Amino acid sequence: MTHSWNNGENRQPRRILITGGAGFIGSNFVHHWCESYGGDRVVVLDALTYAGNRQTLAQLEGRENFRFVQGDICDRAAVDSLLQEEAIDTVAHFAAESHVDRSILGPGAFVQTNVVGTFTLLEAFRQHWNGKGQPSDYRFLHVSTDEVYGSLGPDDPAFTETTPYAPNSPYSASKAGSDHLARAYFHTYKVPTIITNCSNNYGPYHFPEKLIPLMCINMLLGKPLPVYGDGQNVRDWLYVRDHCSALDVVIHRGEPGETYNVGGNNEVKNIDLVRMLCKLMDEMATELPVRPCEELITFVKDRPGHDRRYAIDATKIKTELGWTPSVTVEEGLRRTVEWFLTHEDWWKPLLSEEYQAYYNQVYV
Repeated sequence: MTHSWNNGENRQPRRILITGGAGFIGSNFVHHWCESYGGDRVVVLDALTYAGNRQTLAQLEGRENFRFVQGDICDRAAVDSLLQEEAIDTVAHFAAESHVDRSILGPGAFVQTNVVGTFTLLEAFRQHWNGKGQPSDYRFLHVSTDEVYGSLGPDDPAFTETTPYAPNSPYSASKAGSDHLARAYFHTYKVPTIITNCSNNYGPYHFPEKLIPLMCINMLLGKPLPVYGDGQNVRDWLYVRDHCSALDVVIHRGEPGETYNVGGNNEVKNIDLVRMLCKLMDEMATELPVRPCEELITFVKDRPGHDRRYAIDATKIKTELGWTPSVTVEEGLRRTVEWFLTHEDWWKPLLSEEYQAYYNQVYV
């Protein structure tokens, strides 16, 4: 995928630190950046928790301009030395605990990583930026979620950048806290932070606990497809590579201190999404334990505090930065099903005992 921001402008190479770069969105962004800007220095910092997978970056590991570091964003000394020795000028901050169900079971890790971790990074970057004389081209991109805005009724207008925060889960509350820190560091210290809030992502390298990969894998294994409540919850689905192109544009053309909402313009009810995946799998998979896949749909007890609807109004990033999503939900789902069909070697090892225990706790 080419970078869409350029329009022939002269571009100086960047030295970018990508936190959480072995996770789902982060790893897709690493691939996007390396494909688009081969001359840039790319450093990935990832703690390799359950949702981080170094295999996702395996094909990049031998490249001269690429470095992977296993480490925790809460480790100030490690972050300081990395910023210094790599002369980092750009941080793309993806590292986060991100699964609502896990935040309900154990909120402490979410406060630690999402709030304390973001604070640690901001403090380290502030010191680093000050030490370099506060260069105007430095950037700190804080990648966040539409869940900080709370839940919408069926007829409510979509979230804009000025929608009041009303997080409803420990996950979204911790992300809201980190957003406020990123904003405060711009207003108090003039640190060049930019915040993005995106809708639900999907695509390659997606950990099996999330809705779309969970459904794809369960169909391939002939297991039930657990759908929360009545299945009428609505989400705006954004293909992950579209999200990466938006973040690319924001880093290059976004204004420090601003927030940009990134959406896919694809509002779909959960049950309709699952049925779309079933049809695609019936069509594309040669061997399935159960066919048609719709026979596997099972409604399960709803998640506590389950937000009914999210929707993003992405007018600002379109009008100010010229970005729009390019992948329809039909095309994106087809690409995603194809990926899970051809990458069993990636997802099979993730179905560990720990994952099965978590799965049974939530769905069984």
